[in-house]
Amino acid sequence: QVHLVETGGGLVQPGGSLRLSCAASESIFSINAMGWYRQAPGLEREWVASIFVTGTTNFADSVKGRFTISRDSAKNTVYLQMNNLKPEDTAVYYCKANKWKYDYWGQGTQVTVSS
Repeated sequence: QVHLVETGGGLVQPGGSLRLSCAASESIFSINAMGWYRQAPGLEREWVASIFVTGTTNFADSVKGRFTISRDSAKNTVYLQMNNLKPEDTAVYYCKANKWKYDYWGQGTQVTVSS
């Protein structure tokens, strides 16, 4: 069982930046992959970014060039750095860990981009 806690959400102006954190209950190197997803009211949950145990990263087209995903192994933490935020980025952001064919989800953190 992997426990995940997301923090860092909040209200930000368009064009602003925010960094989300996902703290895992065990070494992120014991986890196959970690990723960020988001879900706005009335919409499907969508994949945003992933980082694999190898360090390989991938991004959804909608955030490519604006968001980065990184990790700090000493803190068992994965980050999502969000720059040049747009109102369309408003959603609840969830961290997901994949390990041994199982997916584990955090509780989510709200990101609101509005003037």
